[in-house]
Amino acid sequence: MRQCYQRGCLRRTHRKSGPDCWEFLWRENDLTRKRVRRTIVIGTVTQFPTVDLARSGVNGLRMYINQNSCRRREQAIHVADLVDHYVQTELSDNADWYSPATRVVYQQFLKRWIRPQWADVDIWDIRTMAVEHWLRRLQRADGKPLANATKAKIRNLMSVLFNHAIRYEWLEQGKNPITLVRQSAKRIRIPEVLEPREIQSLLLQLKSCFRLMVILDVTTGLRRSELFALKWGDVDFAGLRLDILRSIYLRHIGNCKTEASHKPVPLEERVAADLWLWKETSPYRQADDWVFASPHNQGKYPFWPDAVLQKVIRPAALRAGINKRIGWHTFRHTFSTLLIANGENVKVVQELMRHASSRCTLEVYSQAQIKAKRQAQQRLVQMILADEADKLAPVIQCNSQVEMD
Repeated sequence: MRQCYQRGCLRRTHRKSGPDCWEFLWRENDLTRKRVRRTIVIGTVTQFPTVDLARSGVNGLRMYINQNSCRRREQAIHVADLVDHYVQTELSDNADWYSPATRVVYQQFLKRWIRPQWADVDIWDIRTMAVEHWLRRLQRADGKPLANATKAKIRNLMSVLFNHAIRYEWLEQGKNPITLVRQSAKRIRIPEVLEPREIQSLLLQLKSCFRLMVILDVTTGLRRSELFALKWGDVDFAGLRLDILRSIYLRHIGNCKTEASHKPVPLEERVAADLWLWKETSPYRQADDWVFASPHNQGKYPFWPDAVLQKVIRPAALRAGINKRIGWHTFRHTFSTLLIANGENVKVVQELMRHASSRCTLEVYSQAQIKAKRQAQQRLVQMILADEADKLAPVIQCNSQVEMD
């Protein structure tokens, strides 16, 4: 007999101690093929104050219970159910497929963009052009169009979501409707890069550890998640290097972005000296303490990167007369661009940036400065017009002699 799809039953039960809890009930066959009732506690009313929230909490569980039934085409599977199942299996704290930062971002994208639009749509009814037109209309909270890069990330996450359905055989192989969705990731504006004199002006406006943050970031190219995740035990003053062992995002501590990110970073002597002076004055100087520990949290967590950027670094940039929009990634772009401008070997720059490929270093993070482009153009012109200049030299000399006579 074909097994029926189990939608189950949700009930609220009273406990002798503690708040009431939500229970989910369903029926299934045991090992002897006997029909039995199962019950599982979903959570307390404190965790799920309303019945709607409790129902959303069992969506992923319902998908587990009906894994075999979900493979039948006549059984509707809503995108909301697929999202809940994906979050529970791939984005939970126990899953190690993604870094903590990626898990947080994916959950935010699912909650902010994908679920509100597609929650009640059957996964079999998603159409390529419908998704493409929806992506074109996406806007930010201020009404401006969403950045192409963000749209591309949403598109890619939807593709991952439907590949998840294919893996569990709820969709047929090759039936991912997002595969042919076109979405450009072209930047709306070119990333800002600071000139050396602008960096110097900015540093004059910063004090204490905030000045050190900028110096360390712009001379090592660390990602902000790596910069704020540094602990004193990661700093090798004798060997003049930083060991990159972890990253932190929204206070979630995890591994670095890629395998190449774990490579140690060299530390220049003067930067190391500034770092040592900060360690001597910091109240948090033990090996397991954060380098940039926040005094507001008694050193339990590092400073909040966005708060430092908004309240300290950007106002300092304005005081220094810098009108560029500065972000933490600006220092990483500046680091790569200045190294290339100095004529450093591309492989060396790639290793310093800890990129898996030099293509990313050159195409995404490095820009040719206008001075370098002008000098290259002048050298080319001299090569092309060298003979012509030699021919004109006697004529110029003769004209000068006539004027003198």
